Amino acid sequence: MDSSPLPTSTSHPRAGVVVRSAPASARRMHPGLLALAVGGFGIGLTEFVIAGLLSSVAADLHVSVPTAGSLIWGYALAVVVGAFTVTAVLSRRPPKTALLVLLILFVIGNSLTAVAPVFGIAVLGRVVTALCHGGFFGIGAVVAGDLVPKERRASAIAVMFGGLTLANVLGVPFGTFIGQQLSWRSAFWVISAIGIVAIVGVATLVPRLPAPPVAVGNQFSVLRRRQVIVSMLMTMSVFGGLFGAFIYVEPLVRNVTGYGQGAVPWLLVLFGIGLFAGNFVGGRAADRNLTITLRTLSVLLPIVLLAYALLAAWRVPVAVLLLVMGVIGFATTPAFQLRVMRFAGDAPTMASAANIAAFNLGNAIGSALGGLTIAAGLGWRSPVWVGVVMALIGTVVVWTNPHQQRAPHKAPSTDQHG
Repeated sequence: MDSSPLPTSTSHPRAGVVVRSAPASARRMHPGLLALAVGGFGIGLTEFVIAGLLSSVAADLHVSVPTAGSLIWGYALAVVVGAFTVTAVLSRRPPKTALLVLLILFVIGNSLTAVAPVFGIAVLGRVVTALCHGGFFGIGAVVAGDLVPKERRASAIAVMFGGLTLANVLGVPFGTFIGQQLSWRSAFWVISAIGIVAIVGVATLVPRLPAPPVAVGNQFSVLRRRQVIVSMLMTMSVFGGLFGAFIYVEPLVRNVTGYGQGAVPWLLVLFGIGLFAGNFVGGRAADRNLTITLRTLSVLLPIVLLAYALLAAWRVPVAVLLLVMGVIGFATTPAFQLRVMRFAGDAPTMASAANIAAFNLGNAIGSALGGLTIAAGLGWRSPVWVGVVMALIGTVVVWTNPHQQRAPHKAPSTDQHG
């Protein structure tokens, strides 16, 4: 780390543009990161808030609660689709322009949900919003990394994802409170207002970086690189394990641990606090040593999930373990995002967005498998065992693959992408 008090000149990682960066010892946050975090908070809020509003939505739009639940899983599927399609459409635009377009669509989607006269319009609004999700976090992660010196890229990515983790802590309680005090529609109007704040922030605080020089076809071709695929498998297995174990926490803590209904929101807050803290801890650790960070976390996660399964009948250990699960699980987020961007080389945008899709796909797989084990009569702990297995798969993948590109050799046949 350079201890010189003078600023240093660095080349822009994608277009050869020389920019002035602060010395590595300076820890002042670039204001553009705050704007990205606000956008991440709004997008995360719209993803999580619906869980506390399902009954109100179902009653108002005259559908069953299970039907209203499609607003959750449909959103997740649309995130996967949008991560590839919308990102591809915007990949040749300057990143700032792309982010503004995505945030405008985000506001339109939430406003559409808020005014929906029938259930189908509400679904359409959710789909429009979800299509922005992968592209915003994918492009935003690349922009965040470009706003800071190279040795602080994971920490910068963590700042942006900090908005998402904060939304996880506040999303369900916020939605439930607004729904009880006003209406479920009011929650989506508030989220739309947050989107407008994010638009203003990105427009004024994020610098205008050059458009990626890589053609759309080459952006997609990066997804064929072995280590980019490996990064996505890591993300799918680790987060599938984490959220597969967590998604059925309410019936587990009530039927096995013995907590009352009133304790459930506080347990969810504990897990959310863990996500928030782990995100920043993982970012700083990944900046110091990506390999050690990923290998350590990939071993710790299945151990914690195993303890969660074995001690599920004990109240205090369960509360502590939910906090620790959040810390360890989400500490991998900036690390995985940095890894996939490293191996993507000169086409990081599509790879970054694809990794967000892998995140959501892993969640869906883990949740679905956990639901199948419950339906098969294997008990409320069975999703946690599914999580342990998926996390162990992630451990194997993490430990059997490199986490930085090999140094180039003189031989022309050397593979630069692992």
